[in-house]
Amino acid sequence: MADIDKNTVEKAYARWAPVYDLVFGKVFDAGRKATIAAAEKIGGRILDVGVGTGISLPDYRRDIRLVGVDYSAPMLKKAYERVVALKLSNVEALAVMDAKHLGFRDKFFDAVVAQYVITALPEPEATLDEFVRVVKPGGEIILINHIGAEQGPRRLFEQCFAPVARRLGWRPEFSWERFTAWAARHGGVELIERLPMPPLGHFSLIRYARRA
Repeated sequence: MADIDKNTVEKAYARWAPVYDLVFGKVFDAGRKATIAAAEKIGGRILDVGVGTGISLPDYRRDIRLVGVDYSAPMLKKAYERVVALKLSNVEALAVMDAKHLGFRDKFFDAVVAQYVITALPEPEATLDEFVRVVKPGGEIILINHIGAEQGPRRLFEQCFAPVARRLGWRPEFSWERFTAWAARHGGVELIERLPMPPLGHFSLIRYARRA
């Protein structure tokens, strides 16, 4: 089955940019707020990867220092407009950036947040490696993602729908086993939590800590 490539992602999210908030705002609100609550417990400087239109930025406490990156320039333009309009002075920077090649030094962030991002990336495991690199020891990687069903009718549907979904910019069949295999191979992270999230529990809040 053909996988996602950067060109596909860039085109897909350029199309989503004008309507993303309207289509996904309410649907993904609970997941966004759950990741933000987890990040706020850590505090400090947070990297929001796949910040998109910046829909989550106003929900962070103003004492949280935020840096947002996204591969899609049209999405990030929306985020910049939101930061200016709402005077979000705690947003230190927004940048167009490939999540697999983050332009930050090692151990720079207290936490990395990625909302609905990992399953839309060409090389998710390599990107998770990069998240670990830029987070401080003891810091967290906080994810919210759709997790593919392991069996049953939903699994069949996800596999059949996958070719269409890839053109829209994500993998509906992305399995939990890919996360566990990545963590075992990397060896420098510890799973703290996996919590089912709406809609319908098909998404999960996933938290990893970087080992000291």
